[in-house]
Amino acid sequence: MSTVIESTRFSVLDRSRVREGHEGPEALRDTVRFAQDLEALGYHRFWVSEHHGVPGVAGSAPTVLAAAVAGATRTIRVGTGGVMLPNHQPLVVAEQFGVLEALFPGRIDMGLGRSVGFTDGVRKALGRDKHAAEDFAAQLTELLDWFRGASDTGVRAYPADGVRVPAYVLATGEGAAIAAAAGLPLVIGDLRGRDRMLRAVDGYRAAFTPSPWAREPYVIVSGSVAVAETEAAARRLLVPEAWSMAYSRTRGTFPPLPPAERVEELAATGGMADKERELYESGLQGHIHGTEEQVADALEGLLKDSGAQEVLVTTSTHDRTGLLDSYRRLARVAGLTGAAGTTPADRR
Repeated sequence: MSTVIESTRFSVLDRSRVREGHEGPEALRDTVRFAQDLEALGYHRFWVSEHHGVPGVAGSAPTVLAAAVAGATRTIRVGTGGVMLPNHQPLVVAEQFGVLEALFPGRIDMGLGRSVGFTDGVRKALGRDKHAAEDFAAQLTELLDWFRGASDTGVRAYPADGVRVPAYVLATGEGAAIAAAAGLPLVIGDLRGRDRMLRAVDGYRAAFTPSPWAREPYVIVSGSVAVAETEAAARRLLVPEAWSMAYSRTRGTFPPLPPAERVEELAATGGMADKERELYESGLQGHIHGTEEQVADALEGLLKDSGAQEVLVTTSTHDRTGLLDSYRRLARVAGLTGAAGTTPADRR
């Protein structure tokens, strides 16, 4: 086994994707059960996401879902990938994570992103506009101040006041500079834009300022990883998500995940418009997928290039059996052994 891979933490972001033929509530229950499965395999963290007004994603309230996940597990770290800070008042976010940390001490992560609603309607419903993300750095500072009891309002964020919940910045570009200035760990994706990602990681490390939250840079690279008995079977796991992304970019809505077989039939019979077919094929490129040996080689290259301390896997597909098998195989590649895993003992 590669020493680079063996010394790396492996974690999971589950976006509670809705599947065709299944309802949103089932996707949320699947997420909770999936966390239990991944805890048993030895993954380090399990994070959930925030999306609003998206038919294909059930996870709209990440702190609520994180509480359900943490309550159903015992050892795995649980958090958000992420709470989209421009959508919320920092005080409320601090209070929510303070409650989570009080209920599940030492297991909660606070992953924070700078996205706002994807459509004008969602932004209007949230009371935000498309420029709200420009204030992310200030919002982040305000949020961290609530934990430090440093607000100039005279208000205290109970029970967050004086509590240290590990904070992480989700980034694809500018967010890396914000993470560096704040002295916070960086979560960066996606793997398809490798050169751009590596430039952002280099800039983050060069500009990093130590803080009470982190003494040195910490990099988590994020993206899809699919592992199966054959390369073709692994690629098939990526098909539903690639089609859903293509559909959303051509039709303006992100649909539930279809079975891979139906998408492959559409592709083979000319059932996709030219633009949709182009986006679909592009969406299948650049991910890490293949047999265990192929994925091990690809991961070793990624980790050597990026120097990342952790990989956050975000794979979604219609086939839940195939998805769990993929994560089992990846656990073997990573050398995870049961709930404790083989990741470093000094858990962040």
